[in-house]
Amino acid sequence: MSIVAYPRVGESVHRQTLSNGLEVITVSKPYHTKSYAFFAVRYGGMDLRFRVDGMWRDTPAGIAHYLEHKMFDMEEGSVMAEFAQRGASDNAYTSNAMTAYYFTSTSCFYENLRTLLRFVSIPYFTQESVDKERGIIAQEIQETEDDPDWRVYANLMECLYQNSPVRVPVTGSVESIRQITPQTLYECHGAFYTPSNMVLVCVGDVDPGRVAEEAETILPKEGGSAVLRDYGSEELLTPARHEIAQSMEVSMPMFLAGYKCRPQSGGSETLRQSIIGDMACDVLFGSSSPLYTRLYEEGAVNSSLGGNFDMLPGAEYVYVGGDAKDPRRIFNEITQQAQKLGREGIDEDFYQQIRRAAYGGMLRSLNSLENIAVSMAEGHFRGFDYFRFPEIFDTVSKADVEAFLRENISLDRAALSIIQPLH
Repeated sequence: MSIVAYPRVGESVHRQTLSNGLEVITVSKPYHTKSYAFFAVRYGGMDLRFRVDGMWRDTPAGIAHYLEHKMFDMEEGSVMAEFAQRGASDNAYTSNAMTAYYFTSTSCFYENLRTLLRFVSIPYFTQESVDKERGIIAQEIQETEDDPDWRVYANLMECLYQNSPVRVPVTGSVESIRQITPQTLYECHGAFYTPSNMVLVCVGDVDPGRVAEEAETILPKEGGSAVLRDYGSEELLTPARHEIAQSMEVSMPMFLAGYKCRPQSGGSETLRQSIIGDMACDVLFGSSSPLYTRLYEEGAVNSSLGGNFDMLPGAEYVYVGGDAKDPRRIFNEITQQAQKLGREGIDEDFYQQIRRAAYGGMLRSLNSLENIAVSMAEGHFRGFDYFRFPEIFDTVSKADVEAFLRENISLDRAALSIIQPLH
């Protein structure tokens, strides 16, 4: 087991790679009343086509999310009831690239950890329970599709990407989940839920040695076969289409604009690009930016305007949107402002203000046990050490942010999704 100190963030991290390939990361926080365990698998909504043991397999959209739901079933009863009896709060989620299971507790940490490791690593599905879950998830999908906030995002992804499975909703569709059977769930669990494709992060007043010992005792001894993923043919930086508009029951037009960015290959450059992209968004349309202030004072937008920089396997993009009287005008204003800043430069005082705020926000995020665990897990899967962000931050310059705006926020890389009122 290695111990690494990070004096600039005031943390120490214990790391151990078990014989089965599982990475165990423990961030010790003595005297904290709460402890947090986060058990994640590098498997999400985008992983629809993969090769394992020499065979390519195509799976239905939504299966990673469906599998997450069904993992809470154990032959001996309800996992949630077991956690609740010990006063723990548990949950899970599925994103495009990761599925995670976690709990928070103030006592009985190791008993809860054993439960977490056991139910995530031992699948139990019956035809009856899978059929029952299909109705529950189908209802969830239908409700989501009627939500304008979700629809404007889903439409944008279909505009931006031609081949990437990021176009496909993580939950799938009512039609696609009909194809999911206990057998397909077992096959996907066997392919991805292997120790070498997972990471365990524990944060709190816990013993790193005992955490590793519990994982080694409960989890499979073998790491599992390597999985090759197919995310479709390489995307052009131009969008599949430039605009889509849909009418729904909204009182005011809403929009989401997206700008395709060149994907990173992983490692510390991914963390650096994330910092640059986030700062570029703050400079361009953050709540303290000149553009936001002007548009808000004009009444052209309200406080809903916002966005971010997102990084997924083979797909990176900036998105920005909200409610607006004239979405196309706001879209053009944002694009033109980005090009102006990239060409003429960002005001030095404003840049330093944004830089201080961005760095402070990253430091404050370490006050949350959950944020620490999620950041460390994502960094492990993407090949960087999140606690090194101060050193990475030091390498970012104003010129980097200006170049990001100039190269990425342009009309030739952009798509616009609009939800307009029915009448």
